[in-house]
Amino acid sequence: MKQNKYLIVIAGPTGVGKTDLCINLAKIFNTEIISSDSRQFFRETDLGTAKPTNLQLKKAPHHFINSLSIHDNYDVKQFENDVLNLLEDRFQIHELIIMTGGSGLYIDAVCNGLDEIPEIDPAIREKVIEEYQLKGLGFLQEEVSKIDPLYFESVDKNNPQRLMRALEVFLGTGKPFSSFRQKKRAKRNFQIIKIGLERAREELYKRIDLRMDLMVQEGLFDEAKSLFTFRHLNALQTVGYSEIFRYLEGEYDQEEAVRLLKRNSRRYAKRQLTWFKKDPEWTWFHPEQLEEIKSFVQNQIA
Repeated sequence: MKQNKYLIVIAGPTGVGKTDLCINLAKIFNTEIISSDSRQFFRETDLGTAKPTNLQLKKAPHHFINSLSIHDNYDVKQFENDVLNLLEDRFQIHELIIMTGGSGLYIDAVCNGLDEIPEIDPAIREKVIEEYQLKGLGFLQEEVSKIDPLYFESVDKNNPQRLMRALEVFLGTGKPFSSFRQKKRAKRNFQIIKIGLERAREELYKRIDLRMDLMVQEGLFDEAKSLFTFRHLNALQTVGYSEIFRYLEGEYDQEEAVRLLKRNSRRYAKRQLTWFKKDPEWTWFHPEQLEEIKSFVQNQIA
């Protein structure tokens, strides 16, 4: 593959408007879209992960949406390998391909590479899960903040899956999880153009709240109820489901669950922006600047 192939990475916080923009760009450049949103891989989760609708999916070819079951084990290293293999194939047809999402670690893995994480003894994972079940989320947060403050700063602090992973890697290797992020940038045989999307905070938060109201109207609570039996699975330890599972367990009422859904989604968006803003390679646009983004991509390629 030659260096005249381009991966256009379009990232930003939840609710900013990535989906519509990327579909429009895919039409303009006659190309395909790779999802790097780790929450959208799973077939059983639709409303809670704000996947593109069936109509949107028909407007441009998408990859890594509905590609897995919540019962499958899948990690960021597998995603890196799968995307690189896919790009090798699709670059035979397209000059550029779009990758979009809000999962910073997954985007970093494709752009920069990720060190192999040694296999962790299953007994260590079982011990971590047991401690979480006994001591709760606060225990995980406290432990990870001590052993890996760098990762803790950017991780979704309400996602026990991510926190347990960081803790088990540390216990199994003696090294913080953040140390496995590739220090030396991996060489890629394509060029990468990074585009960040942002809105004024008040505008973004209003969109998140409105979208959450719509998701609830469309049946988010029913979807979560259908998945309640599997709430222990890693794929469901995420904003959009955790809050409703706790409601279904009787911890609080539905009104409080909706309040927490909105609050935690806003907090998640803030953490996503913090992660991306640390990287100076992003060029930032408002999602409605389609013509400006199109011109930017054309100029970068030219």
